[in-house]
Amino acid sequence: MREVYLAENLGFCYGVKRAIQLAEDSVTPQSRSYTLGPIIHNPQMVARLAEEGIGKIETLDEIAQGTVIVRSHGVGPHVYEKIEAKGLNLVDATCPHVRKAQNAARQLSDDGCQVVIVGDKNHPEVRSILEWAGEGAVAVDTEEEAAGLPMYGRLGIVSQTTFSGARFKKIVSVLLDKSSDVRIIRTICTATDLRQSAAVKLAGEVELMIVVGGKNSANTTKLAQLCSEKCKTYHIETAAEVCDEWFATIKKIGITAGASTPDWIIKEVYEKCQKK
Repeated sequence: MREVYLAENLGFCYGVKRAIQLAEDSVTPQSRSYTLGPIIHNPQMVARLAEEGIGKIETLDEIAQGTVIVRSHGVGPHVYEKIEAKGLNLVDATCPHVRKAQNAARQLSDDGCQVVIVGDKNHPEVRSILEWAGEGAVAVDTEEEAAGLPMYGRLGIVSQTTFSGARFKKIVSVLLDKSSDVRIIRTICTATDLRQSAAVKLAGEVELMIVVGGKNSANTTKLAQLCSEKCKTYHIETAAEVCDEWFATIKKIGITAGASTPDWIIKEVYEKCQKK
């Protein structure tokens, strides 16, 4: 008989729950609401919000009135300035952990440090932190990139909130050689640490892992990478992607999900795996 297990920590984190609630609460008959970019990295949740009347725009130039929802990944200072200049209503759904990283980067910069963000420079959260850190801040996400940086008089380090704790430690060990005056503010959120450790633990106890979440979700992709080091792993967005062939000789299946994966999708995947 096949056994299906859920990771101890999976699915929506506090920041995502808060962002979704703020978005839903913003809907009124008098004013249209729009998220500036996808509010979270989950296409199915974005589609559900659209059904509730919450649109999505990529730039502020697309609207002249209404409510703008700043997504959980945050934005730079100039975006707030433009929202105010256009007279738009603002709902700020920036994750509190991302806000902490933004403020930390700004404080380090104000204190005269060269700011280095450990994270994916192309991720919207990291782009927002870079803007708060001011001109000259840089982002690195590999030990090689860190090694390629010059020496600095004063160095301040923060991290992408969803970055791997183990990789952060390795990159920081390289950055410590780049200055004799280093300040480190570890801004990886607890939810990320808990999801990753729970996923790795479960992956070591089963024959196959299914990681559920947006293909464009950095934290979900990282979960899939970590699990794949322990056992056969599939990264899917919905239950429709679950295949019969995966389970031909499998007796133990584990399921985890990224911080932006809704409960209803996790439930559908769990139920489908039990029937296979």
